[in-house]
Amino acid sequence: MKAIGFYFPRPISAADALVELELPPPQLEPRDLLVRVEAIAVNPVDAKVRASAQPPEATARILGYDAVGVVETVGLEASLFKKGDAVFYAGVIDRPGTNAELHAVDERLVGPKPASLDSAQAAALPLTALTAWELLFDRLRVPCGSQSSGEAILIINGAGGVGSILTQIARRLTGLTVITTASRPETIAWSRDLGAHHIIDRRQPLEEGLKAIGIPQVRYVAGLTATEQHQKSIVEVLAPQGAFALIDTPKMFDILAFKRKSLSVLWEYMFTRGLCQTPDMAEQHRILSEISKLVDQGVLRTTFRENYGPINAANLKRAHATMESGQAIGKIVLSGF
Repeated sequence: MKAIGFYFPRPISAADALVELELPPPQLEPRDLLVRVEAIAVNPVDAKVRASAQPPEATARILGYDAVGVVETVGLEASLFKKGDAVFYAGVIDRPGTNAELHAVDERLVGPKPASLDSAQAAALPLTALTAWELLFDRLRVPCGSQSSGEAILIINGAGGVGSILTQIARRLTGLTVITTASRPETIAWSRDLGAHHIIDRRQPLEEGLKAIGIPQVRYVAGLTATEQHQKSIVEVLAPQGAFALIDTPKMFDILAFKRKSLSVLWEYMFTRGLCQTPDMAEQHRILSEISKLVDQGVLRTTFRENYGPINAANLKRAHATMESGQAIGKIVLSGF
């Protein structure tokens, strides 16, 4: 099968940063699905792993997490899907990735593809939707329901991949006032179109932006990027006994700064359930099934932004470069081999 991977961590400008490979099909574990991949999305984690992880000697690492495809074969103990089913998922970080024609994935991490979307549109959703859903409902424990609660959430980087779907979920499935950060005209327009009640300039201190819209403190903050840069402001804008959930990896983090207000600090890592084989691992199947239903009902929409063309090394390198530039809006996908 065709696949794209790397042998050594390289800057994306290097000729061998990503290379095309011919590999045997993956072997299935009992609860696996073998999926023929039709489309993938690119996430910041792809670029981070490519730039820093050293595969075992003489072994290529295949990246990729988001995927849409059709089930080719099911494992001996698999029961949630059958051959021919169209599926979407985000997979795990400790197995070969989705940048390949055929991919093996545990069925408990897989959902039915939204019928109303094509493969490229659907590929934009799994990793970011799972991250947003878990952050909002599992970590922050925000009640699901549209009745106004009088509380607000500040989403740092509302136009990014996770921010784009988190804005929608928070606006349509909770009673929260949704505030996002953005700065460029195109990111402001994107965030507003996705349902943000208010948008503040990410280039100024968060407390100044919130005061300008008359909401000086919020109950929740979702830290999707630049936590180290914004930490002082996050502590300032959180109401006493509020909660901060983050997904990035700050080099320095002062947890004691959150003590005075009895603030909760919560990590969201979408790969935890699959990586640790948690007893509730199949919760990701349930979440993706719910996301698929909500998309087909018109409640949520894809965060697909650009299709960079077929799945090959050149197009993946271009997508990684865009990720590393920090200029991406929504999701970048590739489709077809």
